Amino acid sequence: MRIWSGRVRAVMAIGALLCTAATVVTTQADAQATTPVKLAYIRSQDIFAQAPGRAEAESQFNSFVETARAQEKAMGDSINGLLGDYAKSESTLAADVKQTRQQAIRDKQAQFQQRQQQLEQEVQKKQGELVQPILERINKIINDLRSENGYAMVLDAQASGGSVVAADKNLDITDQVISRLRTMAPGAPVAGGTKPAAKPTTGPTAGPSGVSRPKSPSQ
Repeated sequence: MRIWSGRVRAVMAIGALLCTAATVVTTQADAQATTPVKLAYIRSQDIFAQAPGRAEAESQFNSFVETARAQEKAMGDSINGLLGDYAKSESTLAADVKQTRQQAIRDKQAQFQQRQQQLEQEVQKKQGELVQPILERINKIINDLRSENGYAMVLDAQASGGSVVAADKNLDITDQVISRLRTMAPGAPVAGGTKPAAKPTTGPTAGPSGVSRPKSPSQ
């Protein structure tokens, strides 16, 4: 299925956004010579998992995805019906009738693929609407801590493709970020997550002679 599904994978988006938040402070050359550079790091995935509002956003997203999947499955079942009916009667159809039926199926397939693309865009938009406010709160806290403590840089130890191999745990400000997050939004953070919705296993079946198979919702 083309629709991105399951958990709100903001741990992927958060890495990019938090890297932006990991601001480098530019100082005077002589100041650099006398002042040691202060660094800190965070564990972005752990922060997002503890963020107030994350579980609610994830639940809303999964519900939205399930609705989109239901639409996609209904369209796939409709095409399956057309394909099945055609296969049963293909051998008895006149050439012109075959062409008409095949064209009707191809038109349906084109509509199906177009709607798939629309649903994918709608899902991506919904994900951004739900996740962005949480990421903005996290970024603000990280920047506040960086400024207050004079950190030259805040690294993300859990960033996808990150290069942090080992670090002093005293430089980890993850708990400070989480503590402040709890004061910025009502409700306690949820350690667990909403179970991702199961991926549908059904889809349009193979087409008869002269008709190409539409993309399955599971692809």
